[in-house]
Amino acid sequence: MSDIEPTEGPVAPHRVIGTPPAAPPMVPAQVAEGEVLPGHIPADPEFTEHAKNAERVVAALFILAFIAGCGFIAAYVGIQVHSVDQTLRSNLALGTSLSVTLLALAAGSLIWVRHVMPDVEMEEERHDLQSTAAERAAFQEYAVEAGRASQVGKRPLLRRTLLLATAPLAIAPVVLLRDMGPLPGTSLRQTAWSPGRRLLVYGTNQPLTPAEFTSPGSMITVVPEGYQDDLDALAKAAVILIKFAPGQLDGFPTRTDGSTVLGTPNWIVDNMVAYSKICTHLGCPVALYEATTHHILCPCHQSTFNAAVGAAVIFGPAARPLPQLPITTDAAGYLVAKSDFNEPVGPSFWERG
Repeated sequence: MSDIEPTEGPVAPHRVIGTPPAAPPMVPAQVAEGEVLPGHIPADPEFTEHAKNAERVVAALFILAFIAGCGFIAAYVGIQVHSVDQTLRSNLALGTSLSVTLLALAAGSLIWVRHVMPDVEMEEERHDLQSTAAERAAFQEYAVEAGRASQVGKRPLLRRTLLLATAPLAIAPVVLLRDMGPLPGTSLRQTAWSPGRRLLVYGTNQPLTPAEFTSPGSMITVVPEGYQDDLDALAKAAVILIKFAPGQLDGFPTRTDGSTVLGTPNWIVDNMVAYSKICTHLGCPVALYEATTHHILCPCHQSTFNAAVGAAVIFGPAARPLPQLPITTDAAGYLVAKSDFNEPVGPSFWERG
C-alpha cells in the first residue's frame, strides 16, 4: 500500500449533461448592483420576473418543437405512399410537423433573445486587422461576458429543452438517408408491361384506341392496365405516347432484339410511338414535347431526345436513347403492349445487370 495519504479538500461537483463547464474566474463586470462598466455586457436582464415568465414560454416552445420533430420522423416512417391519397396525407403530415418544429424553435429563440437576455447595444470602432495582446484579452473577456448574458448557464430549463428540441432534427437525417439505397441491380430489366396489356390514359385510367388519339403533335402519358395505382410499378413503367403526322416517321430506326435497323417501323401503330418516360440521365420524368421539332425535353437537366429518330439523344447529359415500348392493338381495337421494353429503363449509371 502507498504511504501517501490522500489530500483533503473540496471535491468537484458532478457535471450534469447539458451543463456547460465552469467559466474561468474573472473580475465581475458589474462593480455594484445595477451598475455596469462602460463597454461591458450586464449578466442579467433588467426585469427578472418578466424573464422568468419568458423562460417558461421558451421552454414550452422547445418542448413543442421536440414533439413535432418526433411526429415528423413518425410520419415519414409510418405513412405509406402507395396511392395518391396516401401521398397527400404523407405530404400534409411531413410539411405540418416540420413547419411546427422550425417555427417553434425560431419563436423560442427569438423570445429568448428579446426577453430573457439583457437588452444592450454595443458599438465597436474600426481598427487594424491585427489585434494586440490587450485586445485579444479584452475579446476573451467579452466572450465570457456574452456567454454569461445569454443565460445558458443560469437557466438549465432553457438549455435542456433546447437540446431536447433539436434532438429529432439531428436524428432525422439518419432516417431519411436510409431510403437512398440499395441500388436497383437487375430489377430494371422488367417492368409491369407484358404482351397484351392495355395502355391506359394516366389520370382517367381509360383504355385507348388509335381512333381516339388523332391529333398529330400530341403527347400523353399512359400506364399499364392493372398497375395504375401502383406507384412503385409506375416509377419504371410510365410511358409517353406521341402521335405523328403521316410521313413523319419514314426511315424510323426500328429496334429489334436490341439492334437498330433502318426500315419500316414494326413497333408503331397508326403513326404512334411509345417511349419510356424515365430519363436515362437521372430518372426525371420527360414531360415536355415540342411538336414542330419532335424534341422530347427532360426539364431537370435539359436532356433532349429526337422522338422521330428513335428518341436518340441530341443534347444534354443523357447517355442513351429513351427505351421504346413495342405496341399493337388487340381484338377489341385497343392499344396494347407487344412485350416489355427490350432494354432496361432508367438512368444509365444504375446497375443494369
